[in-house]
Amino acid sequence: MDLHNLIEIKAIVINPKAKLVENILELEKLEQVPTRNGYGEGLVEVGKKNPNVVVLCADLTESTRSEAFRKEFPERFVEMGVAEQNMASVASGMNAMGKIPYISSYAMFSPGRNWEQLRTTVCYNERHVIVGGAHAGVSVGPDGATHQAIEDIAITRVIANMTVVVPCDQHEARKATIVVADLEGPVYLRFAREKTPVFTTFDTPFEVGKAEILFETKGKPDVAIIACGPLVHNAILAAAELEKNGIKVRVINNHTVKPMDEKTIVQAAYDAGAFVTVEEHQINGGMGSAVAEVITRNFPVPIEFIGVQNRFGESGSPNELIKHFGMAPEHIVKAAKKAIRRK
Repeated sequence: MDLHNLIEIKAIVINPKAKLVENILELEKLEQVPTRNGYGEGLVEVGKKNPNVVVLCADLTESTRSEAFRKEFPERFVEMGVAEQNMASVASGMNAMGKIPYISSYAMFSPGRNWEQLRTTVCYNERHVIVGGAHAGVSVGPDGATHQAIEDIAITRVIANMTVVVPCDQHEARKATIVVADLEGPVYLRFAREKTPVFTTFDTPFEVGKAEILFETKGKPDVAIIACGPLVHNAILAAAELEKNGIKVRVINNHTVKPMDEKTIVQAAYDAGAFVTVEEHQINGGMGSAVAEVITRNFPVPIEFIGVQNRFGESGSPNELIKHFGMAPEHIVKAAKKAIRRK
């Protein structure tokens, strides 16, 4: 693992290859943009590059940000109406005819409502269909439990042939949306509704299947924090707080839940000897479960899981809900200390 040529920033060490924003620990100074905006930007860019890209949406064109593609390429956009199951099947057929369909809706409805069509019509036939699931996690806010997808990582990663990617911010969402057009087989991209910190840059590396070490304190880490989605930034804030207490931390952006970067995960288990996983999702079956599967097979260490603890969502403001469900930086700090004590 290449951790040479590291540059110290305040109390934390950043790998220059990560090319993150300089003020990453100053939350009030960071730009705040929904990750779904990156999806809309990426759709336009990939549409310009590849004339076979088409976009389908289930009556949520503005909310999913697929509206930008509709305006740029109206002849390659199809409004399916409130018919997510039909949308998945139509997309499978379009791919069979050489198109690269992106299908857009709230994650509760796609992959939620159309899971069986995705499983049988898309994945079983190995169709290259990209599923853009917006409004995932409890940070959807006042819409409440019925619209807060907190099971979607679990139900997609279990399907054979499916790639699952959870971008951490707007820039990573844009990159992921573009890159997956060149993959093979079905892909699930997970996006949040609420504005979240933009802490990567246009130059930050992104590769499907390759987790990125963003930060670590000097010396051998005491604990590794493995996170995905916008909560990666909370993991970084928690790492800074832990360092103040003399605890050395490695923070990994594990954006690709499937296929997972087992090499980076196992190396972190070997180096740190304790894990905390962080996701805005049920802890059962999600990214943390996938990490546990990897290290159980290779190098078992104590793990603590930050996420939704076997509950449904609730209505409230996004930040209020993140704290209420135990996913704020202070909860990650507490979990890290517990994992270390269990060594």
